[in-house]
Formats: sequence, structure tokens, C-alpha cells
Amino acid sequence: MWRMRVVHATGYAYKSPVTASYNEARLTPRSDSRQNVILNRVETIPATRNYRYVDYWGTAVTAFDLHAPHTELEVTASSVVETDKPEAPSDDVTWDELASAAVRDRFDEVLTPTHYTPASRRLERVGRRIIKENDPVQAVIAAAQWVHSELSYVPGTTGVHSSGLDALREGKGVCQDFAHLTLILLRGMGIPARYVSGYLHPNRDAVIGDTIDGQSHAWIQAWTGGWWNYDPTNDSEINEQYISVGVGRDYADVTPLKGIYSGEGSTDLDVIVEVTRLA
Repeated sequence: MWRMRVVHATGYAYKSPVTASYNEARLTPRSDSRQNVILNRVETIPATRNYRYVDYWGTAVTAFDLHAPHTELEVTASSVVETDKPEAPSDDVTWDELASAAVRDRFDEVLTPTHYTPASRRLERVGRRIIKENDPVQAVIAAAQWVHSELSYVPGTTGVHSSGLDALREGKGVCQDFAHLTLILLRGMGIPARYVSGYLHPNRDAVIGDTIDGQSHAWIQAWTGGWWNYDPTNDSEINEQYISVGVGRDYADVTPLKGIYSGEGSTDLDVIVEVTRLA
């Protein structure tokens, strides 16, 4: 069991005053069988009234709007979370069960291509090779390993609008791309699969009380009789170092901050994530 504090601060600077902005933040970790959220708050400067709701995918959303002219906006989410290793699903399914109408109907939304996870004939061929040699659980790991062998992790190589196939063409990407490409492969094999956003403490032997520069992280969940997590970027199952925030079909469902504003163009964006192991 780990206890961690995460502070995720995002700053916007506008070229001219913005008269109104409407925003949604998906920055609140989820409480589930693997993790317990002890504390979470989302604060803004200038101060705003906010309200919270849980979206369709089960992610906690903080919505807030600003109606006074402002040239800067700062959003800071602070959380304290206890995490554990996940338990393996108790049930396994066969390829025939995954191909059944009941499973395909139940999980249709996480089997269907999206903007970030478009269908690909090439990846379907790779998937058929993987299916021949593996059961569904092993196939998830084999898919992640294939992606890990095809992509080099290079920060700053892809933009937030790049799809998994864009990254494959480049041969490099970030965690978002590793997750999207793995989702394309899994869905092409008929394995229901979701995108997970969250944080990762990079140091297994973290000193308690030390604050480090962290970053947002992304990985996948696959359904092979039950949902379980795998991180294609690091080619490993997840452990106590991971804090999950949101799940969805792809990045668009779990964007940490999104909104609209009325005012002139471009903004400077500054993001800082600090992670501290508390226990």
C-alpha cells in the first residue's frame, strides 16, 4: 500500500482579456477496489464557483465558469490517494466468447474505432498473428509488447491531436500514443479495451516525503472476463505507483482540462505535476 500526494497545476495566459470561459476538469482520482481517495480539491485563480458530477464513464468532473474579464487562469488540483496492487480478474474468457453477440453488444463502445484509435488493416493482420499463438489474456500482453517494439518513447514528438496510427508512422510517441496504438490492436482482435488517464510515480524506491516532478500518464484496461490494467509504455502491469483518474474510449473522453472562452486567440499553457510519496 502506498499513499501519495499529487498536485497538478495548469496555468493559462491570454494575449488579451477573456470575458467569459466555461471549463471542465477531469483531475480527481477515482475511488475503486485498488485505490482510495482521501482528499481532493480543485481550486482556481481567479476564484470560481464550481460544481461536480460524475460523467458517463464514471470519471469525476469539476465544472466551473468565469464571467469577469481575466488575462490569466490557474487551475490546481490537489489529491491524496492510497493505492494498492490490483487483483487479477477471477474470470477468463475464450476467443469464442469474445466473438459472441452478447459480448460484442455489451462492449460495443469500447470495440468501435474512434478518431484517436482508427481501424487499421495492418494492425488487424498483426492481431490475427497474435490470436493464433495466445489466449486473450496473453494476447493483451503480446499486443502491448508489439507496440513497445514499434514505438520509441520520445517526449514532445506527437501532439494531442495525433492518433495511434500517426505515432506508428513516425515510429515514436508518448504514453498517450502507446495506449492508443494498443487499443487499436486490441479492438481489432475483438478484445474490449479502454483508455486510462492518471499519474505514475516513476521511482519504485521512492523516499517518503520527497517531492518529484511527475507527469500525467496513460495506459489501458482490457476486458478478458473482467477489467484489468496494463501499461504498454513500460510494458508492465500496473502497481502501487499508479494513480488512475479517468477511463474512456480514448484521450478525448478523459482530457484533464477542456473548455471554451470568448476573447482573442492564443494562450500560453504551463503545466506542473508534483508527486510525493507520503507512506
